[in-house]
Amino acid sequence: LSPSVAVNLRPGAEQKVVFITARVHPGETPSSFVCQGIIDFLVSQHPIAKVLRDHLVFKIAPMLNPDGVYLGNYRCSLMGFDLNRHWANPSPWAHPTLHGVKQLIIEMYNNPKINLEFYIDIHAHSTMMNGFMYGNIFEDEERFQRQAVFPKLLCQNAEDFSYSSTSFNRDAVKAGTGRRFLGGLLNDTSYCYTLEVSFYSYILDGPATAVPYTEEAYMKLGRNVARTFLDYYRLNSLVERPLAPTPKTR
Repeated sequence: LSPSVAVNLRPGAEQKVVFITARVHPGETPSSFVCQGIIDFLVSQHPIAKVLRDHLVFKIAPMLNPDGVYLGNYRCSLMGFDLNRHWANPSPWAHPTLHGVKQLIIEMYNNPKINLEFYIDIHAHSTMMNGFMYGNIFEDEERFQRQAVFPKLLCQNAEDFSYSSTSFNRDAVKAGTGRRFLGGLLNDTSYCYTLEVSFYSYILDGPATAVPYTEEAYMKLGRNVARTFLDYYRLNSLVERPLAPTPKTR
């Protein structure tokens, strides 16, 4: 990308960063397909992807628990830790991937030229259907309402995403998760979510018929997550509207 085109790469320009992680729980394989869909779309020649690359910086850690995946564990790492409960104080020895990602996020947070605007951690859910999100609860009502914008936009783009299943909480059991910890660390211009997707199926509008998920359907959800960033930043006037109307991704 040439500096004349890539707004986010101009010398001295503030970088707006979207940070995405996946597979902190090794058995949640659908999260990898969703993340793959995001990556494939962002590096494609799709016109929406080109606009996103010109205005945003995407940081993606597609597998936070590689040793657990290698061993075939469902939830824990090689050392037997549920990494998604150790964000508050990860050990460089016991939780090295978490420690490295957290350090990177803190460095970006402390850099005045970087604005970490989104953190999304991708998971899979064994009992719920469709895709949905978890968000945080804030005392500031305006911030709480602004947090709901992205999942509402995603619901318009992805037929399998359910805003009615999306919830915002401060469950004490989830205090050590990436969403909860980073939601408390970052400032009020940052939004932290857990993106969940069903292990097995989704229900479309109309007849309540469950449609089995496939690898392609998971990747399509990932593509729709990526394209929703354009809708969000158009709404917030960061990105101009040269592409309207935009086609659905396939």
